[in-house]
Amino acid sequence: MTQETRPPLAATAAQTTPENPWPLRQLSVKVGEYVARMSPIWVEGEMVQLNRRPGSGLAFMTLRDVEVDMSFSVPIREHVLRALNIDLVPGARVVIHAKPTFWTKRGSLQLEANEIRPVGLGELLARLEHLKKVLHAEGLFDASRKKPLPFLPRRIGLICGRASAAERDVVVNATRRWPAASFEIREVAVQGDRAVREVSAALRELDAVNDIDVIIVSRGGGSLEDLLPFSDEQLVRLVAAASTPIVSAIGHEVDTPLIDLVADVRASTPTDAAKRVVPDIQAEHDQLALQRSRLRTAIRGRIEREQEWLDATRSRPVLDQPASILVGRQDEVRGRIALARTIIGSRLDRAQDEVAHYTRQVRALSPLATLERGYAVVQDADGAVIRSPEHTDVGQALSVRVAGGRFGVRRTTEDPYTPPVTDSSTPQEDA
Repeated sequence: MTQETRPPLAATAAQTTPENPWPLRQLSVKVGEYVARMSPIWVEGEMVQLNRRPGSGLAFMTLRDVEVDMSFSVPIREHVLRALNIDLVPGARVVIHAKPTFWTKRGSLQLEANEIRPVGLGELLARLEHLKKVLHAEGLFDASRKKPLPFLPRRIGLICGRASAAERDVVVNATRRWPAASFEIREVAVQGDRAVREVSAALRELDAVNDIDVIIVSRGGGSLEDLLPFSDEQLVRLVAAASTPIVSAIGHEVDTPLIDLVADVRASTPTDAAKRVVPDIQAEHDQLALQRSRLRTAIRGRIEREQEWLDATRSRPVLDQPASILVGRQDEVRGRIALARTIIGSRLDRAQDEVAHYTRQVRALSPLATLERGYAVVQDADGAVIRSPEHTDVGQALSVRVAGGRFGVRRTTEDPYTPPVTDSSTPQEDA
């Protein structure tokens, strides 16, 4: 596309298109115009380098963020530095008042400082105290969230300085107490601008290893400024979120960085940390021997008491002469058998009398008993009982039931029965 046919540049970034893009110079100009409209601001950081240029009246300071790897070049006038009345050294934390500027040709952003203030010890302590209150309010220091240490960890993670005395104290004392102790060591910067980043990376790496059961974060003593990385909010929150128990062994007994408060266990020194993570093998042997002795004594005492009880039980007459208890029981059994026989015999006699009595009653009430006295029952062919002569016809076949059985007869007109002649004094039998 020729310059004559090229459309005019877009006025804003939102108006750019693939067919009508901005050249880099235009972007640089626009960014410079935007930055130029910004107001001067106060910025905090860590000074890592200061280059003075004699005769120019100007110095260049490199200012780094205290938590992330980011830095700015800050030009500053010599009279501003002289107004401090102190010498700035690398690692000092400062607050500057600066105007952001953007160099369009280089495409770089810098801060032009017109005032600088060092962050004093009192202000650092005030900030740490405020952060401490915030973390405490969130419950990160609560004892309920702290994890217990394992009795004997499979492997121990150790974060320490490079070739440091703290590393030697932890490893030597731990292996002296438990020779089989195994370590996974990460040597990192424990002070300065790289400390927070390297300690955090090592902590994440060790926390992800499955067979590491405890992690020690160790550092020797130092000034408040030297221990500041272990009060960094990012690192403190990372320790609180770790799934592996954390032992903090930073500085000496009097040093209390915030990591000590959030860690699961605080050790006063690296040597104390070694004592807390592994047991003393000699003490365990002594304790085991003591417990075995106590167990042996307890078992022996229990056996002796049981033997005494067994001897006392065996000395009783019932066990010394077992047949003696059977003699009395034998007489008792015999007496009860005799009583049972008497009672049963009496009940059988009464039952037999009742049966005979009921038999007599049944016989007295039975029609057979009446037949045995000479009476008979006359029935027709249908079995109906004849109670009157009018109920039969002459020549009708009848059945007669007597005590000895049945026989048949026929109805006649005359009764062959003739009553016997008796004396007048003898009563006549009823017809």
